Parts: sequence; C-alpha cells; structure tokens
Amino acid sequence: MAVPRLVGPDVSVIGIPSATQHFTTHAKLFATTCTALRKALEGGNIPVARQRLTECRCQYKQIESFLEYFFRSSSTIYNRPPKYETEEPSMEYQTPVGLQVIESLLYDTHTDNKTLLEQARAVESSATDLPALLYEFTATDWQLLESLRLELIRIIALDITGYEAPLLKSGIKESHIALLSFSDQLQPYLQIKTPHTDSLLLYLDKAIALTSDGNDFDRFDRLSFLKKAALPLQRQFGLLIREKGLEANTGKALNYAADDIFSPDALIPPGQDASRLQALGRQLFSDPSLSTNNKESCASCHNPAKAFTDGRVKSLAFDGHHQLDRNAPTLLYSGFQYSQFWDGRVHTLEDQIRTVLHDQREMHADTTTLAKHGGAEQVITALAAYVRSLHPMNSPFDRYLHGPDNILTEKAKRGANLFMGKAQCATCHFIPLFNGLIPPYYALTEFEVLGTTASDNFAAPNKTAPAKGVPRLNLSPDAGRYNLYPFPFYKGAFKTPTVRNSANTAPYMHNGAFRSLATLLDFYNKGGGAGLGLPVPNQTLSSVALHLSKDEMNNIIIFIHTLTDSLNINP
Repeated sequence: MAVPRLVGPDVSVIGIPSATQHFTTHAKLFATTCTALRKALEGGNIPVARQRLTECRCQYKQIESFLEYFFRSSSTIYNRPPKYETEEPSMEYQTPVGLQVIESLLYDTHTDNKTLLEQARAVESSATDLPALLYEFTATDWQLLESLRLELIRIIALDITGYEAPLLKSGIKESHIALLSFSDQLQPYLQIKTPHTDSLLLYLDKAIALTSDGNDFDRFDRLSFLKKAALPLQRQFGLLIREKGLEANTGKALNYAADDIFSPDALIPPGQDASRLQALGRQLFSDPSLSTNNKESCASCHNPAKAFTDGRVKSLAFDGHHQLDRNAPTLLYSGFQYSQFWDGRVHTLEDQIRTVLHDQREMHADTTTLAKHGGAEQVITALAAYVRSLHPMNSPFDRYLHGPDNILTEKAKRGANLFMGKAQCATCHFIPLFNGLIPPYYALTEFEVLGTTASDNFAAPNKTAPAKGVPRLNLSPDAGRYNLYPFPFYKGAFKTPTVRNSANTAPYMHNGAFRSLATLLDFYNKGGGAGLGLPVPNQTLSSVALHLSKDEMNNIIIFIHTLTDSLNINP
C-alpha cells in the first residue's frame, strides 16, 4: 500500500514521535528474539524452539500495526501464511517464508533442520535492519490512527482465532501484546479528554484484562471478549477519531462509518453502485424469459427459498437432463467476493452473470431475448445490483452481539467459541462474513486445498484394496483453480464460501459430496483428505486431527444454525 508522505504546519503529528520510538525499541527486541529462535534451532531443541517462536511472535505483535501499515512490502518476510501467494494479473508467486512457515515446519515430523534454519536466518537477518526503515520517515496522525484501527480488526478476526499460529496456540497471548501496543501508541491522543475518552479506556482495559491469561487458547471465551470489550472498543475508537477530525480510509472495502465489524454496513461490496436498478434485478432474477427456452432463470439454481441454492448435488443443465460440473453455492454475501465461481475464474459479479447468461449449458440467453429487457448490459447490471444487496446480517448471532445474552443458548455459545477457537473454522471462514475474505482489508479472496473427497463415506478404505463391491475413498477429480493456472499449489484449490446460512444449503463442497453438516465437520475433524490418508501434498488445511468430541461438533452445528438470516424473499 502506498502511504502518502504528508508533512507541514497544518498536518497533525501528535502521536508520531512516540509511535516511532515504540517501533524502534520493540523492533530491536524483536530482532533479539529472532536470534534466540535461531540459536534454539541450531541446538536442535524443538520444545525450546517452539517456546522461542512464541516469544518471537509476541514481540512481533508490538510492531505489527506500524510495520504492516507503513512498510507493508517490507513486512512480507515476517508473518505471511505458510503457502504460496500469487500476484495477479502477472501470476507471479512468492515462496512461503516467515514465522508462520517456521511454525508449520516445527510441527512437521518430516522437516529437516536445515530448512528450519534457512527460514530462521532469513527472518533474523531482515529483523536486524528494521530500525533502518525509519530513515527519512514521515507520517501523520490520521495514518497512525488508521494503522491502529486495522490492528483492532486483526485482533478480532485473526489473533483470537489462532489464524497465524494454529499449532502454537499463542493467539490469545499475541492478542494481549497487540492490545498493549495499541494502548501505548494511543496514549498521546488521550491527553486531552473528549466525551468518549473514558469509555474507550474502560473497554480497552477490559480487553487487556480478558486476554491477560493467554495460556489456555481452547477455553478462551471469545464471545465475551467480542461482545463486552472488543466491539465496544471499536465503536469508541471510531468516535474518538471522528471527534479529533482524523478520519481517513486508504482501503476500499472497509466502511469506517459503521459502528463495528459486525455492523451490517461494515464492509463495502466491490464494483459499481447500480442500486437504482436493484428492484429491476430482483424482478429479473426469477424471470425465465431471460433464457431461450423460457424455463431457466437465475432462481432455478439459486432459489431464494433455499438460501439461494437448489439443494442438488449439482445443478441441472439447460437441457433438463444432464448435470452441471459443480454444486450451486449460495449467492448470499457473494457480492463481497473479489473472485467469482468456485475456481475464481472471473473477478466481478457482472462477468459472472454475463458468463452464466450466455453459457449454452446454463441459461443460453441470446441478444434478442435480452433486448426485451433493455439489453444485455442493463440486465447484467441490474442482476448484479440485486445480488450485491443480498447481505442481511440479521441472524440470531448478529442480534446476540448487539443485544441480550439470552438470544443464544449455552450450547450455541460453546459452539461459537469452538468455531472461533479449538475447531479452527474461523481461520479460513473469517468473521464477520465467515467466508474467505482475508482481514483486515477484506479485499482478497482466499482459495484453499482441502483434499475434498468424492464422497462422504469415510469408512471406505483408501490404502488397501477394498472388498468386492465396496467403493474406495478417492479424492475429487476436479482440479479447481489449477485448470486456470497450472501451478502445483493450485491443484484442488477452491474459493472459501460463507458459512452464513449454511444450515440451509446442503449438500456441501464444490462437488456436493457432503450430505450434512455432520459429515462436513467430521471431514475437518479428521484433517481433510490428507488426514484421511489420501495423497494431498499441497493441502493448505492442516492434516492434524482436531480431536473434537461428538458433543463439541454438535455444538458447532447448533452455532452454525444461529448464522441463519431472516430473508425477505417476496418477489
């Protein structure tokens, strides 16, 4: 991200001197912990190395907000996911490197120490030079406050869920340190009292206190943290920024006018604003006259009464007899995605709709048909406007976060805490949309390799020859995103859909092979395809079993039901 270098007599820099001093001090301490990690690895003591890595990660949280905002390109070596990341449209990719990669290697019994040391030395070498980034550095208060605003989202959506350290389970410790760093950098703005200063400090102190004992990651009460501290802190911090006249937004997806990240208007869908055509799009959505046989409409595969799915394993093709290649996912919240279709082959809703309209296997529309409704572009724009409106955010879970505690049952609350903690669901299905849009910017759609199987009969053998008549458990033959970009790490990669309303969208996965939430959770609990013993060398889902009990999985399912929106589906 290019950050404007604004200086001058009219530009506020109240907090910049102390923030840069904070960065300098903790960057040096971070480098020291990187050295300690490298030495532990040289000594071959894995338990000690894991402890040093935890210390290293916690120290990184002291500088994360500053480093990742002002020096984003320089930050990539420290804390990126342990998988290949591509830059589009060039499709250049970066080899995984950094603390998250070191964590995955430290828990891999097949890793050689040479690879670990290479990673540790690369991080250490770069960390030593961090203070040099401040040479001729200039910044403003609005930039610093936005960096802290983004850090709060990281804490809420990434740190407490264990996204960056799922095996170390240090996420609550890291959240605590990040909140302390947030507090330190915020102090200069609290010297002059405002109507919201006391409330902000109240919720900040509560958030720090709730995370102070970060040793039991699995039992941390994330719901209480969100409802009683983090979300109110977000609201008060936004009001403070507004009062001081330091409002700024360098992103494209976040709406800082919203109260908190779970507000219905917290995120802005990408693409053109054509809300004037939304009513027309709603009407056209169920209109079969868009197809040349006057039978197929958008609602044929995305029935509003079925949470905008069709309930089939794979949708029927235009001829009414054959099947399409993949399961029809819900359109709810799809307007927020930056890639469309399961394999992400187009980037905009307009292109997705254009593709489906003209596909001979789907709606098979022609120019004459579309002209009756104002022409192709008006039809496409209107339908996209309608789909972008499909984000109600009014489920019982949403109402609970902003209302009474008794909206959710105790089992649902336990399920929510498991979903965002021990079960690691929220490390791919990121809050608040519970899909693959990556926080804190929510401007990149994530693709995952799960090792999805061709069926949900996990009792079928996969290593030895099955008995006669017993089907073998195999991987889905669909290569996913690999068909578009033949990189090995994309084989079997698919977009991460939303979990919202999924209680009503069975069957699941791109191939519709999972008949129920119970079998879906069982698959994840076993570690995906690789955990089931199938050959998935590029699986991004951890193959380590989650060891969830039946009661725990049932509670998660109860929670998922609380993500069901109240839909106004009248035409």
